[in-house]
Amino acid sequence: MTLTIGRLEHVNVRTAKLDAMIAWYKRILNMDTGPRPDFDFPGAWLYADGSPFIHLVGVASEPSDPQKDLKVEHFAFSARGLEALLARAEAEGEKTGLRRVPGFPIVQVNLWDPDGNHLHIDFDVAEADALGLE
Repeated sequence: MTLTIGRLEHVNVRTAKLDAMIAWYKRILNMDTGPRPDFDFPGAWLYADGSPFIHLVGVASEPSDPQKDLKVEHFAFSARGLEALLARAEAEGEKTGLRRVPGFPIVQVNLWDPDGNHLHIDFDVAEADALGLE
């Protein structure tokens, strides 16, 4: 049997800003909280299209040792609705970076959540072309 990687299942993010992170993912990416196992630590699962993509784990404080408590460089989702995301991000005053992926029909919208985690949302290049974006 050949291994075939599917879509991203979830990203687990530790945060000392649990409420701000929940609010940001709701406002900017239109995710909502949903069912989560009854763990003995604070957290939230944020859902899109019926699946829990972001698992937040509440921690008391920011990590003091970046070598021991590594951070994620970035994570990504595919999406449709480029115009809606750009409008929402602009309305919220979010910094974004738009980038075409060389040799692939993908346009990335780069964002940073309240903890500074880098994520990008990938769209078909046809959506950017239809909006006249470079």
